[in-house]
Amino acid sequence: MSVTDQAFVTLATNDIYCQGALVLGQSLRRHRLTRKLVVLITPQVSSLLRVILSKVFDEVIEVNLIDSADYIHRAFLKRPELGLTLTKLHCWTLTHYSKCVFLDADTLVLSNVDELFDRGEFSAAPDPGWPDCFNSGVFVFQPSLHTHKLLLQHAMEHGSFDGADQGLLNSFFRNWSTADIHKHLPFIYNLSSNTMYTYSPAFKQFGSSAKVVHFLGSTKPWNYKYNPQSGSVLERGSASSSQHQAVFLHLWWTIYQNNVLPLYKSAQAGEAHASPGHTLCLSDVGALCTDSVSGVGEP
Repeated sequence: MSVTDQAFVTLATNDIYCQGALVLGQSLRRHRLTRKLVVLITPQVSSLLRVILSKVFDEVIEVNLIDSADYIHRAFLKRPELGLTLTKLHCWTLTHYSKCVFLDADTLVLSNVDELFDRGEFSAAPDPGWPDCFNSGVFVFQPSLHTHKLLLQHAMEHGSFDGADQGLLNSFFRNWSTADIHKHLPFIYNLSSNTMYTYSPAFKQFGSSAKVVHFLGSTKPWNYKYNPQSGSVLERGSASSSQHQAVFLHLWWTIYQNNVLPLYKSAQAGEAHASPGHTLCLSDVGALCTDSVSGVGEP
């Protein structure tokens, strides 16, 4: 049964990360999706990618950091290094939803994860590098303009200890590690693909239960080469993968080949239509204005 006031949310800041967002969206749809799919994009995303995203996501929402509310503008001017972080915080402005699950565009869903919506804000999995902190690649949150404003105020006053959203969110939700164990998501909901060699016995024991894999690090799935004839993922430059990671890379590329690439071909042929989604822009924090996808330019 579909739940229309809850959503899975991701962020794509450019055309490259749109590749990840598209695979993520299709991986969610492969597993009996019952919630809405939302992708936040920046003005840098091309018109072609907007059309393609609208074929996978129910809402494609443009967020413009500089042109948004005054207090966002002040936050950006005071700490310009947090530009991408402040963009991600826009997910709290999606107040037409009662609860959301955020997934980074470099994650891949392996099975149905609807049970995440039974968790409260702020639920997340431990970070493999420092387990007293959570990893912000997957988290449960409740949209709220009040929380959004508090987060921006916190960003202006304290910044981020890692220069990104993870440091800021851990500082803001600083009691996560001790306050409520129910808000600790099991590691299977945010399994780091590139550190599995450090806990091979645990992966052997629990890896088959993994529900979300996270391609952490600077080398992303789209940085590898893929041979569609052999179905093999090839190393590219310094990019290398472990045996376990190779399985997930192969799945990522299989979804891209079978479920994303045809959308490119359709859009480039001028055959794209607005269903199932449409594009939106944030005219102000929390205020949505419709922009029909049919008006988005072709390449």
